[in-house]
Amino acid sequence: MKRFTNLLSCLFAFGFAFTLASCGSDDSKTITIIASPTPHAEVLENAVAPLVKEAGYTLDLEVADDYVTPNKSVDDGSAFANYFQHVPYLNEFNEENGTDVVPVFGVHYEPFGIYAGKTKSLDSIPDGAQIGVPNDATNEARALLLLQDNGVLTLKDGVGINATKADIESNPHNVQIEELEAAAIADQLESLDFGVINGNYDLENNLGDALVYESTSSDAATVYNNVVAIKSGNEDDPRVQVLEDAFQDDSVKQYFSDNYGNAVVYKYIPKDELYQG
Repeated sequence: MKRFTNLLSCLFAFGFAFTLASCGSDDSKTITIIASPTPHAEVLENAVAPLVKEAGYTLDLEVADDYVTPNKSVDDGSAFANYFQHVPYLNEFNEENGTDVVPVFGVHYEPFGIYAGKTKSLDSIPDGAQIGVPNDATNEARALLLLQDNGVLTLKDGVGINATKADIESNPHNVQIEELEAAAIADQLESLDFGVINGNYDLENNLGDALVYESTSSDAATVYNNVVAIKSGNEDDPRVQVLEDAFQDDSVKQYFSDNYGNAVVYKYIPKDELYQG
């Protein structure tokens, strides 16, 4: 983990008007937030921090390369907020670790796409086509739902976000579902007919456009929306509203559009409309 502190030497270096970390300023005016590198920390550093500064606060940004530290840090109070996860993951983490971290609003989702490998079109799926999907429960279900939405297969009624390949009811092309480590699907795409891949791996591997993506109106866009989360009990802290106002600014929406295209899609969701699980 690295800390973007004193990045501009506390207002003096380079003559900028804001900094990401304060020089010992009032803690009540400092928002310490932990985020994943891409796109979360990039959005915070480049789009959100200036807006927080305009509101009279300082954004103290830490970057985490794992999915444990951010929730642990918020729960123990060493950070005020985090931004890296969706609600299903947060709920599971709280249950397994005894933490009490809660989402306060949603920001974006990273749509799954079906990417071409050996076969270049969903209109010409060969019999027995191999399709790579993530092997973790949450993302495998999401991949199978996208395949269903595009007519590749049909799942049993009601399985929803708990679907596994054992729930495939109709498989007209006799496709073979290959359960792979999510990060490995892009690397193996040339040996597969198709791969169902998350937007962040698209960015990391420069895959280009998918054949199809999850739509903004899909259940996945709400269920797997990436949220800002805080310690339960801090919901009325003014810093929550500062962050929420910043993330709703048109400049932040534009930053997503300009930098991530279809791989990361801005979709603000207020707390009372977030998926609960």
